[in-house]
Amino acid sequence: MDLRDELPVDHPLSRVYRVGAALCGLLLLVFGCLGFAGSLSSFDTAGQRIAGMSTNGLLSTISVVFGLLLFVAALIGGNVASSVNIAVGVLFVLSGFVHLFLIGRPGNILDFGMTNVIFSFLMGLLIMTFGMYGRVSGGLPHDNPYWQRRHRGDTTPEAEATQSVLAGGTAQPQLPRR
Repeated sequence: MDLRDELPVDHPLSRVYRVGAALCGLLLLVFGCLGFAGSLSSFDTAGQRIAGMSTNGLLSTISVVFGLLLFVAALIGGNVASSVNIAVGVLFVLSGFVHLFLIGRPGNILDFGMTNVIFSFLMGLLIMTFGMYGRVSGGLPHDNPYWQRRHRGDTTPEAEATQSVLAGGTAQPQLPRR
């Protein structure tokens, strides 16, 4: 399955995925570059603060890498941007849980504090929301490409009428009587 199968190139949802990836990528790039500007050592856990969060050189590197990944996804757009947003969002949320456990322990090599954990949760949820927008819902409109892909073989009267209208017909859905 090709990731570009489901969403037409000029579909408005592509704009949402691109803007979301670009904005979140920019935020991560700024945080990472500020960390590099502070000349932080890679594994320093002495409590250097950038934008209210503790950081070190390794966390700055990871922030820049994920920021660039989101920017590349924004450039590609479409389902690629959506899928990358979802995957990166999930990784941020998982990172928040892992680092919540690691606070105050020797394994906290990224020097995460509570503000970093909260940022990780919020950023992960924001990125996932941008990626899932218009793609994951129980109430998608019938002209949504994701709804159409999921209901190709659907033979209910409502689905048949919707597919007829989308194909250029004027049929009205015949709902079963109760």
